[in-house]
Amino acid sequence: MDKVERLISIIMILLKKDVVPANEFAQLFNVSKRTILRDMETLSLSNIPVYSVNGVHGGYGIMDEYKVDKRLLSSSDLENILTALGGLEQILISEEVEVTIKKIEAMVSPLSPKGSIELSFYDWAGRAEILQTLRICQESILKRRLVSFDYIDKNGTTTKRIAEPYQLHFSETSWYLKGFCLHRQRYRTFKLFRIDHLHMEENTFNPRDYLVEQAHEASYQPQLAAIKALISPGIKDQFIERYGRKSIENYSSDYFLATIHVPQNSIGFQFLASFGTNLEIVEPKTYVEEFRNYLIRMVEKYS
Repeated sequence: MDKVERLISIIMILLKKDVVPANEFAQLFNVSKRTILRDMETLSLSNIPVYSVNGVHGGYGIMDEYKVDKRLLSSSDLENILTALGGLEQILISEEVEVTIKKIEAMVSPLSPKGSIELSFYDWAGRAEILQTLRICQESILKRRLVSFDYIDKNGTTTKRIAEPYQLHFSETSWYLKGFCLHRQRYRTFKLFRIDHLHMEENTFNPRDYLVEQAHEASYQPQLAAIKALISPGIKDQFIERYGRKSIENYSSDYFLATIHVPQNSIGFQFLASFGTNLEIVEPKTYVEEFRNYLIRMVEKYS
């Protein structure tokens, strides 16, 4: 364990306990008491409010003002925060998240029962590949520095871009970078896996009124089509999770009738086609025809 790791560990322990003897630290980290003394001096110089207590029961502590007032957060509250952070850690691994988790774990009693909620996400290889892209984006946002990259659109066309990065956004299974594209002179949302050769520039930028753009974007909704579809019992749960129980009604011994809204574009067609023969659209007839044409074009690819 190097010095930085040891210092972080000391802080975590002091946040959890009142006073810890120097020899206890020395035994824990397998170093001398003199080394622990120097560590405490280093923490004090770093504005960490460490104090010493003399006597038989002496040792080192950390000022209560530096700790979170546990009267404001119950053990249940802290467990809930750890659950949420644990889920975030699975989709965005960062040192900041890891340190925050350690800080909160230091405030939770070891006798507390384990959290009643566990979050799990698919460990896709592609997510690991964009980890460096995520870190560069996050650093650029914090430092307000421009980013340059090659962007590959859905047709495979590559363009050079320079953008002011404002926000990382995770939606369902994908990461996005929201920012102002200097090439297009407009706010844009870039899918991270389409970004290549990402580089953080030396040039900084003054943030634009991004909140106004966010409000406009939040108010935008794609045009939706109301459809009715017969679905097999095997996919009923998926529709209930997405659209709620009221969207499903009994139809026959073999099918349920689902009344749902889907995007009036290829994204809606792709979603419905993913259920294969477990789904049949029955209304409206115009949408049935459009969906049929979409499937025909798909089959023609293999004919």
